[in-house]
Formats: sequence, C-alpha cells, structure tokens
Amino acid sequence: MLQTSVLLALSILGTGAGYSPESEAPNDTLFSLRRLPDLPDTIGVAGPYAGISNGALIVAGGANFPRGMPWEGGKKVWHDRIYVLDRPDGKWMTCDARLPRPLGYGVSLSSDGGVFCLGGGDAESNHAESFLLRWIDGKITLTGLPPLPRPAAFACGAILERTIYVAGGLERPDAAETLKTFWALEIDRPREQWKWEELEPWPGRGRMLAVAGVQDGAFFLIGGVDLTPDPSGGKPRRVPLENAYRYSPGKGWREIAPPPRFVSAAPSPAIPLGQSHLAVLGGDDGSRWHLAAGPSHPGFCREVLVYGTITNAWASMGRISNPRVDTPTVAWDGGFVVPSGEVRPGVRSPRVDLLRPVTHHTPFGWLNYLTLIVYLACVVVVGCWFSRRNKSTNDFFRGGQRVPWWAAGMSIYATMLSSITYMAVPAKVYATDWVYYFNALAILLAAPVVIVFYLPFFRGLDVTSAYEYLEKRFNLAVRWFGSVSFIVLQLGRGAIVLYLPALALATVSSLNIYACILLMSVLCILYTVFGGIEAVIWTDVIQTIVLLIGALLTLIVIVAQTDGGLSGLIDVARANGKFFEDVDWGWDTTAATVWVVLLGSIIANIASYTASQDVVQRYLTTKDTKHAARAIWTNGLMALPSCALFFAVGTALFVYFKAHPRQIDPNMATDAVFPLFIIKQMPAGVAGLVIAGIFAATQSTLSSSLNSVATCVVTDFYRRLKPAASDLSGLRLARAIIVAVGAVVTCVACAMASADILSLWDNFLAVLGLTVGVLAGLFALGIFTTRANAHGALFGAVVGVIVLCLVQQHTKVSFFLYAGIGMITCFVVGWIASWCLGAKPTNLAGLTRATRDS
Repeated sequence: MLQTSVLLALSILGTGAGYSPESEAPNDTLFSLRRLPDLPDTIGVAGPYAGISNGALIVAGGANFPRGMPWEGGKKVWHDRIYVLDRPDGKWMTCDARLPRPLGYGVSLSSDGGVFCLGGGDAESNHAESFLLRWIDGKITLTGLPPLPRPAAFACGAILERTIYVAGGLERPDAAETLKTFWALEIDRPREQWKWEELEPWPGRGRMLAVAGVQDGAFFLIGGVDLTPDPSGGKPRRVPLENAYRYSPGKGWREIAPPPRFVSAAPSPAIPLGQSHLAVLGGDDGSRWHLAAGPSHPGFCREVLVYGTITNAWASMGRISNPRVDTPTVAWDGGFVVPSGEVRPGVRSPRVDLLRPVTHHTPFGWLNYLTLIVYLACVVVVGCWFSRRNKSTNDFFRGGQRVPWWAAGMSIYATMLSSITYMAVPAKVYATDWVYYFNALAILLAAPVVIVFYLPFFRGLDVTSAYEYLEKRFNLAVRWFGSVSFIVLQLGRGAIVLYLPALALATVSSLNIYACILLMSVLCILYTVFGGIEAVIWTDVIQTIVLLIGALLTLIVIVAQTDGGLSGLIDVARANGKFFEDVDWGWDTTAATVWVVLLGSIIANIASYTASQDVVQRYLTTKDTKHAARAIWTNGLMALPSCALFFAVGTALFVYFKAHPRQIDPNMATDAVFPLFIIKQMPAGVAGLVIAGIFAATQSTLSSSLNSVATCVVTDFYRRLKPAASDLSGLRLARAIIVAVGAVVTCVACAMASADILSLWDNFLAVLGLTVGVLAGLFALGIFTTRANAHGALFGAVVGVIVLCLVQQHTKVSFFLYAGIGMITCFVVGWIASWCLGAKPTNLAGLTRATRDS
C-alpha cells in the first residue's frame, strides 16, 4: 500500500526531469559516427589485422573474393598487404613492407609497443606465428614474437593490465572441434622473457568467433560458436553458444549473465564504455543461417548489446547503421575504429568508420532550478545574519565560543562529508558491497581516543590554531611545517571538491560545469566572508539536513519502484552479495579486508580529528571541554545511521539499474551513478532538492577549508610575525584571505574543467595527502612522550613522508593503511631521533600526558 501511495504521489508531482517509473526508453545512440577514408582495397577484406602504432592506424592482411563472389564460383584469396592511415583526415598509404605470408583471421591488439598480430590462417592451414607491427619514421617494421602454443585462427583476445589474453579458436581449417584454450603473455617483462603461459580455460565448451573484452579489471569471453560432427558426414555443424564468462586474474573464471541473443563474429574486442560497460556491435546472431548467400541476403545483426559489469545485466541499446563481422575494433582518436569487414556472407566493404561514445544530457527543469535557487538563497541569508556578530577574530575564528555542542557536532560531520563522499559512497557501494561501512564504525571508535587523549590539550591551552600546540611543545619550525602542510592540502582539496561534483552534474544533465563551479564557490565565499565560523557552522547544520533528506528521498523513490518494495530490494541485493556476504575477513594488507578497513580507518580518523585544523577548530567554538566532547560524540553517533543511509542508497541504485539496465548511461563514470538517477528518475523539484544536497556537501567542505586556512594564516603567521598588530587588522586580513583563497580554488577548478589536468592534480594531492598521517604522528609524539624534541620531531616527519611516498609508489598496500604508516613512522623515528639529536626538553608543564597536571 505504501509503495503504491508513493508511486501515485510521484506521478502527481510531475516529471520535470523525465520521471516515469515504467519508462524503459534508452538513449537513441551510444556513438557518433565519422566515416574515415575507405581502405585502398576497393573490395575490402574480412579478418584483417588492425591496430595503432605511434598514432597511425595500421590495417594488414585479411581475405576477400577478388574474382567473383562465392555463389558465382569465386575463390577466397588471402592477402599480405599493409595499409597505414597516419591521421583520421589523412590518406591511406600502401606500404612496401608485407606480412610474412598472406594471412587473416588472427587476433590483433594494440599497445604502446605497436600492433600485436597473433596467429591466423590461410587457405591451407592455420598458424601459431605471431609478430609485432610498428610504424616508425614513415616505415613499417615487423618483429617476430613468441608463437602461440598451438596454431589458431578465429580466436579472440584482449589486453588487460599489460597482459595479452587469447581465447579459443580453430587449430586447422578442416578441424572438427574448436579450441578450449586460454593463453597469456605478460608484455611488462623484458622482451627476452616473453613466453606464452597456458591458463585454466573457462568452464564451458570450446569456441571460435567469440567476442573478447576488457573492463572493470577483468577479461570477458562472450558467445561464439562450437562445432559438432554432421551425422551425414558433411562439414561440422556450427553450434551457437549463448553464454558468457568473466576472468579475473588471481580469482579465475565465473559465468555471467548470458547475452539476450546469440553473438558470434562481432567486431572484437568489445568496446569498453565508461568504467563498467562493454558494447558488442551487432555480429552474426544466427537468425539468417538458413538464408542462401547472395545479393539479396539482408546482412548481419544491427543491434548493439551493452553489458554492465557491475549489475551483471545486458541491455539492447540502439542499432548500428553499417554492421560488419570478422573485423577488429581499434581505439583511436577518442573513439573506436571498425575497419573494413564482411557486410553479408562473402561480401566485404572497404568502409572504415570511427565511432565515438556519446553522453546524453537530461534537461534540469525549471522547478529543479527554483528549488536549488531557494536553497542557495537561504545559505547566503544565514551568512549575512551572522555577519552582525563578528566583532573580533575570536568571533570570526571561534564563534565567541558560543556555538551549541550539537551544532558543532553536525558541523564536524558536514566538514568530513564532502560532495565527493556524498556521491562516491553510494557509487562505491553500487559497485561493491558494504565492507567500507566499517569506516563509519571507526569514526565512533576513534571518538573516545580523541576526547580522552587530545581534546584536553586543545581546550586547556586555549589555542585558535591546532598548530599552536606544536610550537609550545617543540618550536616554531614544527608549527609552520604543520600549518603549511594543512594550508596547501586544503587549496588542492578545495579545487577537487568543486570540480568533481560539477563534472558529474554536467555529465548527466544540462547544467553547465562552469555555472556549477561558480554557483557553489562564489556563494560559499560570500557567506564565509560575512559570517565567519558561526555562519559556516550553522550553514553546515542546514546543509546536513538537506543532504540527509536528499538521500532519504532517493531511497524512498527506489524502494517504491522495486518489485516487492523494501523486502524485494533486500532479496535482490542479498542474492548478488551486496551486503556483507562476500567480505574478506583476512589480513591481506593489499586488499580492502574488514580488518584493514577498520583498523586503517580508526587511525585515519584519529589523524583527521587531531591534526586537521578544519575539524579541531570546531572543538574550540563550544563553551568548554565538556561541550566539545559532546560535539565529537554527536559526530560519531551521526556517522553510523547516516552512513547506513548512504550505503543503502548505493545498494538501492544497484538493484534499480540491474532491473532497468537501459536507463543507465554506459558512457558515464561510475561515480556519476547517483546524480544520473537524481536527474533522470527523481520527480521535478525533488531532484532539485537532492542536487542541492550535493551543493550542500560541497559548500560545507569548502567553507570549512576557507575559514580554517584563514585561521592558520592569521594565527600561525601574521600574529606570530606581527604580535603588535590590532585585532581588527587580523579580522580584515582573514576576510581578504578567504576571498583570495576562494578565487584561487575556483580558478583551479575551472582550469580542470577546460583542460585535462585532473590526473596531474590527483598525483599532486596524493603526495600532499601523505602529510596527514605524519602530522598526526607529530601530535602523538608531543602528547605521549617527554623525550621527543623539535629536531627529532622534524626528522621523524620528513622520514614519514619519504616512507609513505615509497609505500605508495612501490607497494600495493591498501590506501586505508597510509595514515597509520605515516603516523607510526613519524612517531617511532621521531622518538629515536630525539635521543640522538639534541637534549630532552625541560619545560613541558601541561604539554604532555605525563606533565598535564604539573
């Protein structure tokens, strides 16, 4: 009854963003099509080798019927010619170099080393011979490779993480059975060590003419045909295979959902879309096997099948206008080339197409815009309201220590929950399971450690910046090391926090990415400049409520559309191992096991809650230590139910898109799955509110960063260098810093939107992020030891950063352990170094656990 009522209410609300619980209309096109120059062979070829070398497209070999069609008595001819197209708008070149012999129907794959041509055959026999084609200085070079373990034509293959995989095929042209073989060649090794390895094959029948694919860290084997003897003694009959398999290195094979129709000889490898989909272009579906070859034959299947590696579901998504079989696909120029191939039995085409993935945008709708504008206006009004109370830097940085403990706790929660987390947590759960929920438990477990061991020092010393403690305990250099590390990290983090949600929203909707960035940043700067930390905290309260309501509404909408309601949703999730069914309880430090997540997250949360100014600053806005402790407990207790809500949304998204695979945009990044559902499936107005939740999560994190950076600059540098400066000048400087830092962060985010510098920025942040655990090590070193001195502490910090860099670059240790490694390394090395560098500190009254009461 509840489910029916909710659906009725949603239908009444309207569809501003295209909402329809029964709608199954997919996007019309997955690809834009650009026709490249035709192959010089005017007939075209089937079974060519094709790939990319040094930016040029190479097409070689293959077979056709140059002297009449097969039904006219024409004979099939194999070729050894090599053609090169150096750019999409260029002209084909026919090379002097030739293949070792006329060949076709082998596997061809591209890597940065060139085009790997593996096996193949001719009219007389199939071959194990393999070679590498490269385009160097305007010439083709051919280099021999280790031969396949057995001759094979009509096999399929793909490259996964620098390993070539080849599956199935036919050993001889007249063979009565197909191969059930699976070979691997690791091309990361030195060339002299290259050797094919025979792996355990898939559990099903042998096959040829299958489609391979690589996506989501796995190799996929789809469809194909097997052979069975003809009872009358004729040629072996083809047996269509309507199954598919997934191979994960280290885990082996498992059968996946079968395609909705039979697939064979489709262009291979399958085209990877986004981060979790594979597209199969047409192929031979067996429906026309009974038809005679000839001019009247209608050709091959046009349907594009898309497989979701996360949902394990297939969907039919559009059609291709020029279906071909027996040809490879080649990634080139931001798309995928389909060179030549067979358009109907015996008939080739010289046509060469470039298919580029297309992302579709859904209109945002006026009602959604109105809802978003109302929310943004509210947060600006709050900032202006609190501007009346900022008479001093104590008001601006610590809210005059009059903030209620529950508001401070909600602000801590909002600060730690960025927009990236708001989108990424549901997306992560959509893709995996609930193992990361132990991170929420870690927040609660870390709370008593922070309250008992750290909070008394921050409150007892009456600091404004957390790094003031480091100077009192060590010296000014250590304080500045901590403060600078935090400031630079916040500058980088702020840009990412702005850019990624704006990118996700612009990807799935008509929202402009620059408009999103500017709306979020400019309004955030305004209320932070005028209202100070009080405005930041109270807007955090509003934003927390908005984002939680948004997540709850999403869950309600999905449950209402699920067969069986909540119980049906849970049943589907359990059947697919989406809760704790498949979690790893082991101690593998390279994987996200329960213990790695839990222990690593406890230390990481201790680091964030003791060494990060944006969090510590909240402790200082309450009336006293008791109220600050309540704020920390509030955050910890909020984490469990709120994280359960976000995890439930991720699980619900999985169930929804598994049941409605045609509703997803396969070209999108996985992290955009939540915004995609909001824009396409939530009712008008409600969608605007949930998008406001993403804006809220962004602004809560950004405003905290801006105010805390201003606090650090004024407190740790300006006042330290100019102790006689007036409080009013410090307040003015703080506001100027917020504007300046906000402008820099906004410009960097816009630069990311206009240029492909995200990967570079990710590396930059990864290095900076290594200092968080190290900073926590400095605070622990100061609080829990009396022997540590400034020289030893700095030495420990430097060694901690170096060790973490080495761990990150040269090991596969889980990122959950980074903070713990940095903290422990800094602590241990700093303590040992303090015995060797300098004397034991003498004036430690109130600065360590041992001397706190002295």
